Amino acid sequence: MSPAIHISDLTFTWPDGEPVFEGLDFVIGPGRTALVGANGAGKSTLLRLVTGALTPTRGTVRVDGTLGYLPQDLTLDAGRRVDDVLGIAATRRALAAVERGATDEALFAAIGDDWGVDDRARETLDPLGLHHVDLDRPVGALSGGEAVLLGLAGQLLRRPRVLLLDEPTNNLDRASRQRLYETVTAWSGVLLVISHDRELLELVDQVAELRDGAARLFGGTFSEYEAALAAEQEAAQRALRAAEGDVRRQKRELADAHVKLARRVRYGQKMWDTKREPKAVMAERKRQAQVSAGKHRGLHEDRLAGARERLATAEEAIRDDATIRVDLPATAVPAARRVLSVRAAVLRNGARFDLDVYGRERVALLGANGTGKTTLLATLAGRLPAASGTIEVDVPLRLLPQRLDVLDDGLSIVENVRRLAPAADENTIRARLARFLFRGARAEQPVGSLSGGERFRATLAALLLAEPAPQLLLLDEPTNNLDLASVRQLGEALAAYRGSLVVASHDLPFLHTLGITRWITLDGVFRGVRP
Repeated sequence: MSPAIHISDLTFTWPDGEPVFEGLDFVIGPGRTALVGANGAGKSTLLRLVTGALTPTRGTVRVDGTLGYLPQDLTLDAGRRVDDVLGIAATRRALAAVERGATDEALFAAIGDDWGVDDRARETLDPLGLHHVDLDRPVGALSGGEAVLLGLAGQLLRRPRVLLLDEPTNNLDRASRQRLYETVTAWSGVLLVISHDRELLELVDQVAELRDGAARLFGGTFSEYEAALAAEQEAAQRALRAAEGDVRRQKRELADAHVKLARRVRYGQKMWDTKREPKAVMAERKRQAQVSAGKHRGLHEDRLAGARERLATAEEAIRDDATIRVDLPATAVPAARRVLSVRAAVLRNGARFDLDVYGRERVALLGANGTGKTTLLATLAGRLPAASGTIEVDVPLRLLPQRLDVLDDGLSIVENVRRLAPAADENTIRARLARFLFRGARAEQPVGSLSGGERFRATLAALLLAEPAPQLLLLDEPTNNLDLASVRQLGEALAAYRGSLVVASHDLPFLHTLGITRWITLDGVFRGVRP
């Protein structure tokens, strides 16, 4: 049987009554498919429904073939060993016991045909850049990016025919991303991937778009999907303009019909008043005129109603993807003002650096996983002490961490912002949150119920709306949890930010949108680069 994912009449509603899908139907066959959609559209929820972690309210999800799944929020117990994460620990223990002379049948059953389990593991780990990772090593010794690759290796060792990947390039440096791209390119079964990584999305065979609880399939890469969408929206705009013109024309014709009717009424009344014709004749003419006028008016009213229906249909075809707006004058810093000064500082990992940042600067931090980008930002923010040297921050500073642990999950978005801006009144907070697309009841959502992208947007809003307003913003891999539309919106929002930025990211296309003024790479020392 050919591997596939069959989704039939899938309906899913959260326990609080919020609907996600209603009667979703589509099939994903062999090949590489990107699952795209705005944050909150249900992408990760759909993957969890496919894996069985969630149960549909109605309908079915069927997977033909063995299933592998790499979640977005992969968490591994630091004390677990690498072979345990790979799912081969029991086989290795049985093999070691047999090699020591044990003859228990259960040991041979545990080994099966997998006598070369270590070699098989290495054949999977090494191409992913994990050749230095020993199978007996604890997971806690791995970086975040290495943990993601290890999770992927564990799935590949199980040889699934259907593989689900949720934001697999999060926390991966450039070299690790390239290895993941090679894995995706070589995949021969069903691959369904959620990602904001454009390079990865250019490797897919088709795009499945989730929007308003429905799914549409587009053949080709993400660029081809964007081109098809742009052509569709251009046609929708033309249809909208034509429908608007038709409504205006029908309104004019209806108004003309009313004028003609009024003229006939006045003429009939004049004839009646002057009694120029027999009373019976005038009464019949009046009746016929009223019938004719009524039909004429009804015809134009029907045409106007039809034109309005076509306009409503045309308006529905136009995508209104809201945009984050950042307009915070208090964050402005004069270009000549120094906002950060670091002298002879040594991080806990031994990296040494000197750094000055001035107003309006955009500084990008690059480097492989483990070179200290997150440690550097945490040190600049005062969360970690420097081993030596001095760090002087001359303006209000905020850090947007990679783990997005700034907010309290049990509080609403409004309540979280109020914690950071206690002097702001309720109306001010809500007006400002509306700029981050949290309007009305949406601002009352508990943070713990938000999607990854919504949580990021809420965290960014809370930090930027905090008092005092931050004039230096430190961002650690800010695009990790965002869909492509949100990445674009974030770039536009930060381009309007009037303070200084220091951004650690592997996402070069995103960094280029920020107007980076200085590029710094970390490999134990600071070096200026231009990628």
